[in-house]
Amino acid sequence: MEEYNITTKTNGKIMENNLQQSDLVLFGGTGDLVTRKLLPALYNAFIHNNLHKNTRIIALGRKDLTDIEFYKFSFDKAVHTKNEISSEMWDNFCKLIHYIKIDAENPDDYSLLASFLNTEVTNIYYLSTAPTLFKPICENLAKVNLNHAKARIVLEKPLGHNLQSSNEINEFVANYFKEDQIYRIDHYLGKESVQNLMAIRFGNTLFEALWRRQWISSIQITIAEDLGVESRGEFYDKTGALRDMLQNHLLQLLCIVAMEPPFSLDADTIRDEKLKVLQSLKPLTEESVLNNVIRGQYKAGAIDGKPVAAYIDEENVPRNSYTETFVALKAEIQNWRWAGVPFYLRSGKHLQEKLAEIVIQFKDIPCKIFPSTVNNFANRLIIRLQPEETVQLYFLAKQPGDTNELQPVYLDLDFNKMFKAEHKQEGYERLLLDVIRGQLTLFVRRDEQQAAWKWVEPIINTWKKLNLAPKLYTSGTWGPSTASTLLARDGLSWHEELL
Repeated sequence: MEEYNITTKTNGKIMENNLQQSDLVLFGGTGDLVTRKLLPALYNAFIHNNLHKNTRIIALGRKDLTDIEFYKFSFDKAVHTKNEISSEMWDNFCKLIHYIKIDAENPDDYSLLASFLNTEVTNIYYLSTAPTLFKPICENLAKVNLNHAKARIVLEKPLGHNLQSSNEINEFVANYFKEDQIYRIDHYLGKESVQNLMAIRFGNTLFEALWRRQWISSIQITIAEDLGVESRGEFYDKTGALRDMLQNHLLQLLCIVAMEPPFSLDADTIRDEKLKVLQSLKPLTEESVLNNVIRGQYKAGAIDGKPVAAYIDEENVPRNSYTETFVALKAEIQNWRWAGVPFYLRSGKHLQEKLAEIVIQFKDIPCKIFPSTVNNFANRLIIRLQPEETVQLYFLAKQPGDTNELQPVYLDLDFNKMFKAEHKQEGYERLLLDVIRGQLTLFVRRDEQQAAWKWVEPIINTWKKLNLAPKLYTSGTWGPSTASTLLARDGLSWHEELL
């Protein structure tokens, strides 16, 4: 396999990247994920010389488009992302792109794809489609011998809608691809701040020594969105917040926060430790689901001063829908490191602001010798994943003057200011490059995914059995009031409630 060696300079150090030549095939090539996320990510990699010079990107779709028409179509979609895209550089980038009209369910169409691909180099198939198409795509690729040893396949979430359907999809894909060829993607794992979370834990004695039940009283993990379902009503109503966010993103972040120190950065070593966390989660029962899981759905309200519709008034959403747009729960990990420490997870749409953060609350001092003071933020580590990537450590310091009054202060690490990187990789860019390099560390292994589905399935079954309606919350707030009650029972509050 040909490799293209380039040299880049980062913080004064010379680094060399070995970039494999590959044919990257994007199923669902005219869909939003490809045009708004994947192509802009590959464009960023291209303009920073992080793609092999002979890389080819093959977009597959059912629309009848020429290459030129696809370039224009995808450019119009891409410029709506936050990436700054130059039309001139996009034209150069498009020299790597080819569009082929294919019906993913029609076996006859795959002969054209097979004749186009170079099977002497790495062939990557990114399935940016509904999970219902995973089976016919794998089967049809195999019929034309495209599931060869140099092939890799990327599967988008949600992989199934419950444990059984997930197992069926995984089993079918495994008939045609080996486990080390399968990349189950979770774009949150590609975020720089998530990588820094591991560095903070396992690269510093200061934090790792305190990272246990003896010193930590509670942990909050939040992924909040201010957007609603937008144009994804039909997809979202079959999915909901539990499947869309909690079963994957939130549980993966939980694993990284709670995992034991791995003995190396090897992919399976890290994934072994994450699996142990999922297997150590206290099983949910119908009673614990009713007591410790909150299901919510947004109603009409305002975001940034502008009125927004209720979920049931969104396009392609049934008026009687019980699909949740918000979920919050209390989880417990039954092992020696974390026994007794509550983990609070939540995610929702049309919330007050867009953010993703992890809040580590350390225990209070055992004996207070200073006068009583407001110290809600003391002994708290806040790791912000988005919109900005920061780490803040709150503690108490003496207020200047002739009293002994303490006030909360914080140390602030802003990654953008600290490192001043010329190029900030987005999650999808990092993960796509890892697929090209054959690096599986940031991808979910089959047994991890199975353990996650197994843990959340009692929630799905309880909601279905009891036909539980979601609690309504006004758009632009932080969700149903019962989500605050969940923590209040333990004498706690969500982080933003202390501001």
